Order: sequence, then structure tokens, then C-alpha cells
Amino acid sequence: MKNTWSAWRYLWKSDDIRRMLLVTFGLLAVYRLAANVPVPGIDVAVLAQLKQLISAQGGNFVQFLNLLSGGAISNFSILSMGVYPYITAQIIIQLLIPIIPSLQKRMQDNPTEGRKWMERWTYYLAVPMAALSAIGQINIFNNLTLSSSGIGKAVLDFSFTGEPSSIIASVTALVSMIAGTMFAIWMGELISEYGIRGQGLSLIIFAGIVSQMPANLLQIAADEQNRWILLTMMIVLLIVTIFAIVYVQQGRRFVPVMYPGRRVGNRMSMPVKASLPLMVNMAGMIPLIFASAILQFPAILASWFLTSTNEGIKQFAVGVQNAFNSNSPTYWILYFLMVVVFSFFYTDVLFTQQNYGDNLKRVGAQIPGVERGNKTQTYLSRVQRRITLPGALFLGIVAILPYLVSLLLQAFNLGGGVGSSSSLLLASSSGLLIVVGVVRDTFSVIDAELKLHGYQDSILVR
Repeated sequence: MKNTWSAWRYLWKSDDIRRMLLVTFGLLAVYRLAANVPVPGIDVAVLAQLKQLISAQGGNFVQFLNLLSGGAISNFSILSMGVYPYITAQIIIQLLIPIIPSLQKRMQDNPTEGRKWMERWTYYLAVPMAALSAIGQINIFNNLTLSSSGIGKAVLDFSFTGEPSSIIASVTALVSMIAGTMFAIWMGELISEYGIRGQGLSLIIFAGIVSQMPANLLQIAADEQNRWILLTMMIVLLIVTIFAIVYVQQGRRFVPVMYPGRRVGNRMSMPVKASLPLMVNMAGMIPLIFASAILQFPAILASWFLTSTNEGIKQFAVGVQNAFNSNSPTYWILYFLMVVVFSFFYTDVLFTQQNYGDNLKRVGAQIPGVERGNKTQTYLSRVQRRITLPGALFLGIVAILPYLVSLLLQAFNLGGGVGSSSSLLLASSSGLLIVVGVVRDTFSVIDAELKLHGYQDSILVR
């Protein structure tokens, strides 16, 4: 503990590390301030009524999106979509590389140029992804306010077929929301370059999730009847969830590997015994983000048809939105299944790209009892899939934990709804997974910076 406090003090003594931390905090503060800038053309009075409506209808789809955006959606901010369109585009590009042979060949022939190509096309794809999300979010807001008997007015005049002034206003709103996403990406890259290295986008998401925790804590404190029971449950759930996340994230299966001996002068050294660590949860939080992004699209697409003059199409769109509402059991069942499936799929993609069989063969290493090359890759793939099963099931349970908590609240007559359970968790369980992962990775980066500057004591409590 003494060494840890000494390491913390050293952070402010080192000019480089202090500057890195101050730049990071400053850029995050700018990002959170920008999250309160509304989209041009918003009706402020209608937006105020909409906030009350979202708060009253705890657990609806909009409130779920609001949790992901760090409260930016409830403000109808230009940063409502955050960096999620970019992350979704990045995941899509990564999944396409092993499927399309020409892309796979490009990455293998020249990895450096391949990474630059992937980054460039991720930016290109992020723009249409942001445009689709922006149109869907605007339609969802307008449908909420128009269908509400207490409001009955659109929060934003959004149409591409009306008067020229309406079209100009719609284009302005759409461009500002896309620009907000690109601004968030830019802020993340500035943090990665001048602040805590490599953690920019993660810290942007982290800041949004953490910013909602005080409001959720106040929501628990406002319930005078069940305040202490809910507070106790919150602490227990928080400790158990964080412990489970850290335990699974650190899980490894060590596969024994024999490295050949080396010739030193006229003598040959003995073969070296080592191990290859395979992660239980190799995919990290990517399956959660990708599954939630996929599940948002049906509701967003359905919002485009809610104003249809065809009654059958309109009813179908309403049914789709109800099915993909975060109060619907169907939504959570699909969420669980998609997280499990994406965990296996994404792990297979990453594992294939690493090509352990050829890499071990190249250095002359061998797994005892397994032939080198393709046989080794097949064996390791089989082991990886086997240990991925508990990791995938864990991620699935983490994904649906708000729904399970809502059932627990209903069973004890402490209120219900996913909105209540999210408050009880202070952040969604998916958010906690992101928070724990980002904190751990950030401390590792700071720890590496300390050692680079000659400070040997670790900042991490292991």
C-alpha cells in the first residue's frame, strides 16, 4: 500500500505524466460540455416535456439509448450517438476481413498498410452509420412526442419532402449530429495521441457511463420508502458484478508449449518448457456493443414507418418497436442469444488472424503430442472454443442482468422495470463491464509510463 501511494505521488512529480493526465481530463471535460449542446432547430419546450416523459416511462427504448450515450440523448445533443457508429463500423470491417479473401490477403501481405486501409474505411463507413442512427433517433423522438397526449408536437421539424425551409432545417440537424459523432471520434484520437495513449475512444465511452451514476444514485435516494433496502442491494450487486467481471476477464487456460534448445558455442541447450495463455473472454466487450447496435436497428427502421398512411404497415412498425423495447422479454432473450453467438464468432475471427499454428511452427515450437502447423491451429481452436463457452455465457448473463434485476425488484415489490434496475446497478451491467475494463487498461498504461520514467514500484494493486 505504501508503494502504491508513493506511485500516485510520483504521477504529479513527472512532468510528462502530469501533462498526459491533465490533457486527458481537459479533453474529457470538453467532451462532456459538448454533450449538452442541442441539435439546431430543437423546440426547447417540447424537449423539456420529452425529458419528463422519458423519466416517467422507465425502461423504454429511448431510456436504454440514453444510458449508452451518457445522457446526451435526453438533451437531444449533437453527441447523442457518441462514438458508437465508429465502433460499429470498426467491428463490421474486422468481421469482413476474414470473409473476403482479397481483404485478408491485403492484411497479410502488408500489415502496416492494411491497418491504414482499415482505419480509412472505418471512417468512411462511420459516416453512413451515423446518418442512419441520427435519422432513426430523430424519428423516435418525434413519434414519442406526437403520440403523447400531453405533447402532441414534434420536437424537431424533420422532413425531406416539405417546404424548402423544412428541408434545410432537416439537413442542418442531420449534418450536425454526424459532425458530433466525428467530433467525438476526434476527441478520442486526441486523448490517444496527447493524453493516455491508446485509450481515447474507451475513455470517451467511460466518461459517458460514469456521468450517469450520480443521477442514478439520486434516483435511489429519492425513494424514501425503499431507500436503504435499495442502497444495500446496490452495493451488494455492484461488488458481486465487479468481482465476477474481473475474475472472468482475468481467466486464462495455459497450454504447454516446448521451445527447441539453442546452440551456445559447441553445446546445445535443453528444450524450454513454456505455456501459451488462451483467454476465457477473448472478445472483451465487443459482442455486447455489436449485439446492442444490431438490436437498435429494427426499432430505428420501424420508426420510419410509424407515420405511414397504410394501417397495416403502421401496426407492423408498432409491433416491431414493442418487440425491441427494453421492457420486452423478447428483446432480452434475443440480446442474450446474440451476445453468446457474437462471442464465439468474434473470438474465432481474432483467433484465426493470430495464426498460432504457423507462428509456433516458424520458431520450431510444438505442443506436446500435437503435430506442428495446421494440426496445432486446429487443436488450439478447439481448446479456445471450449473455454469460450463459459466466457460467452457470462457475457450473456451480464447483458441481461438489468432484466434479471427488474424481475428481482418485482418479486420483492420494490418497483419494477429495467429503468429501476439500471438505477440499482448505478450503470448498466454492460456499462460496468466497460468501466472495469477501461479502468484496468488505463492503470496498465499509466503503470507502463511510470516504469518507462524509471519508477519501478507498480501503481496497480495486484
